[in-house]
Amino acid sequence: MLPKIRQEPRIAGVAVAGSIAGGLPDIYSDVDLVVAVEDEAFDSVMADRLALIGSWTDLVAGFIGEHVGEPRLIITLVGPPLLHVDFKFVRVCDFAERIEDPDILWDRNGALADALAAHPLAADPLDLQWIEDRFWIWVHYGATKLGRGELFEVIGFLGYLRDAVLGPLAARRAGAPPRGVRHLDSVAPEEARELRATLCGYDPHEAGRALLATVDLYRRWRDDTGITLDPRRTAEQLAVRYLHDVIDQQA
Repeated sequence: MLPKIRQEPRIAGVAVAGSIAGGLPDIYSDVDLVVAVEDEAFDSVMADRLALIGSWTDLVAGFIGEHVGEPRLIITLVGPPLLHVDFKFVRVCDFAERIEDPDILWDRNGALADALAAHPLAADPLDLQWIEDRFWIWVHYGATKLGRGELFEVIGFLGYLRDAVLGPLAARRAGAPPRGVRHLDSVAPEEARELRATLCGYDPHEAGRALLATVDLYRRWRDDTGITLDPRRTAEQLAVRYLHDVIDQQA
C-alpha cells in the first residue's frame, strides 16, 4: 500500500498509531493510519478519500467516522483476507495534535518528524479536571434513567462511563496510555477485575449497584492520582444523595 500512497503528490507522509505503534498488536488488531496531507490540498483530498483508498488497496467497504466525532476518519475493511484499517486524514499543520506518539512510516520532506519534535507529547494526557467537571452531572443523569426504568439506557451509559472515565483512570494507574477500556484486561488486570463491579444485567437492583460501584471506583482512582484539581464537592454530594434516593425507591 505504502508505495502507491507515495505516488500521490498531495500526500506528505504516513504514520501508524494505535496498538501497532504502542507495541501491543495481535492477530485481531486493526491498523490505524494517519495520512498527512499538504495543507493546501486538504479539501481536494477529503473529497477524494474513498477513491484514493480504493486505488491504494483492495477496498471492501468504508464509511466516515462521524459517529465518533471524527469526520476526517475513514473506517474501512480491506482484503480479503479481511483487515480493519482506519485512515485518518490530517493537514500537515495538524499532525502534531495527538494523544500518543505515532510511528512515522514515510515522510516526504521531513515535515512530520519536525512537527513531532517541535510539539512534544504532553507528559499526562489525562485531563482529570475535564472529567471532574462532568462526572457528577453524568451520575445524576444515570440515576434519572434508573428511576425512570430505562434500563437499556443505564446499561449503555455505564459502558460510556467505563470508556470515558474509569478506563482511562485504570490505564493511568497501570502506566499505560488512556484508550478507553482497550487492552485493560492485559495491561491493567487488577483494575479490570475491579471494573467487573460496574457490569449489570437487565435488572434495576443490579443497575443501581453498578452505578454505585462506578462512583466508588471513580472516587478512589481520582484521589489516588495525586493530581491537583478543583473538586466539585457540592455536585458530588447532591448527585450521590440523589442516586441513593432513586435506589431506595427501587427497594
